[in-house]
Amino acid sequence: MSLRQSALDVRERAYAPYSGFKVGAAIRDTDGTVHLGCNVENIAYPEGTCAEAGAIAAMIAAGGARLAEVYVVADAPMPVTPCGGCRQKLAEFGAGDVRVTMATTDGTEQAMTLAELLPGAFGAEHMGRSESGGT
Repeated sequence: MSLRQSALDVRERAYAPYSGFKVGAAIRDTDGTVHLGCNVENIAYPEGTCAEAGAIAAMIAAGGARLAEVYVVADAPMPVTPCGGCRQKLAEFGAGDVRVTMATTDGTEQAMTLAELLPGAFGAEHMGRSESGGT
């Protein structure tokens, strides 16, 4: 099954009683396994879970580690990009050249790399400190 079809199928299981805005995500890890996620809203906004975060959690729970490709679909007039928090989550598990396809339920697609979605991403390399005792 394609990433698109997987994302469309899981989108139907989204829990979005407040906004009615269902999102599905399908990610392929570097081992070729596909992991799915859908948004799960909560009456106490913003305590819900985004589809991308759910798919990443499914990947980690299944023993996957790195993203190879991402596909996100929503019923919108134009493709919807992942939110800022999800962009950072995707960057945690994927290289800058990982393809992220954003799509509508009617088939309109827009593809970007993670680096294009999140230029200047905060990463593990920012956590180190210089040991030089300079001025």
